[in-house]
Amino acid sequence: MAIYCDYNATTPLDPAVREAMAPFLEGVWGNPSSVHQIGRAARAALDDARYRLAGLWKCRPSEVVFTSGGTEANNLAVLGAARRLSGRGRHLITSPVEHPAVLHAHRQLERLEGFQVTELPVDAAGRVDPQSVVDAIRPDTVLVSVMAANNEVGTLQPVAEIGRLCRERGICFHTDAVQAFGKLPWTDIHQFQADLVAVCAHKFHGPKGAGALYIRSPLQPESLLVGGGHENERRAGTENLAAIAGLVEAFARFVPTPVFDPVRLDLWTRQLAATAAAVPGVTLRSPEVGRLANTVAFSVADADSVTLLAVLDLAGICASGGSACSAGSLEPSHVLKAMGVPGPECNALVRLSLGRETTEAEVARVLSALPEVIRQVRR
Repeated sequence: MAIYCDYNATTPLDPAVREAMAPFLEGVWGNPSSVHQIGRAARAALDDARYRLAGLWKCRPSEVVFTSGGTEANNLAVLGAARRLSGRGRHLITSPVEHPAVLHAHRQLERLEGFQVTELPVDAAGRVDPQSVVDAIRPDTVLVSVMAANNEVGTLQPVAEIGRLCRERGICFHTDAVQAFGKLPWTDIHQFQADLVAVCAHKFHGPKGAGALYIRSPLQPESLLVGGGHENERRAGTENLAAIAGLVEAFARFVPTPVFDPVRLDLWTRQLAATAAAVPGVTLRSPEVGRLANTVAFSVADADSVTLLAVLDLAGICASGGSACSAGSLEPSHVLKAMGVPGPECNALVRLSLGRETTEAEVARVLSALPEVIRQVRR
């Protein structure tokens, strides 16, 4: 049986979450916008889900917007907020290591809508210096966007500090926290000190196609989808009740007490890092400290990600070359490129990300197979 080492890409749907979704695939099937009794039952369920998630976040229910996933949540945050705030200025700040859903949104605004984007420098670990944010702020800056945790190399960003600096200056701050939930300690949505926080259910054993965006009142990003007044006129489209129920159930079960055990997973990823680093030609790209405990990434000289992942797959190990959303691309890792990694090695990234179902026996098998896989590809 294959060993799954790609939990940053997605996680299996938890049985209890599936059970929570079932009533909305069978009994409560109405449209929440319908005024008759079947629609009202669906509306009551939708309202209950929103209130429940708001309670977990410790925010107002009106500050919760349900989306189709992390990409839409991040697009709504960046595109919607930038357009809403454009009367105050058209300068945006982000980092070059963001997920494509964030980077491409910024580049679209710059290319097509007359915004100017500053991409902050990062250090060799891919980390943003909060002072660089302050230095980049201009009188016309309206939005800063920095992710909480990097999906490719696992680097944690100082988002709470960046958020405080932005708030002191009256600048909207957005964080893509998709990789943080279920992996980092949880207090409430305000721990990010952000005005906009993106969430994605399938990263913590919820369903695919379900996400949410925290929008700090009174900010009202422009809707990306038009055609109805759903989600308090912030996101047109009939709500997917089953997916929303799954998102809320998964959040309640797997975020307040993180489902990714930091002690166990950190021990194993350190073992994997040491084993990989002992092979000639391998360079670790995940920082030793200040990273997601479940993630280790490395690059291999004189190799490429496609071949490395194929040989790992033949050895029964499911890994990744970076963002799953870019898996079909032949482009080098934009994260490694921003970190100053030499060009050829940006094409030779391997990411191993562990999770709840990972066992000690599986890690032992990966530790045994990994050196030979790397040597075989380099030969």
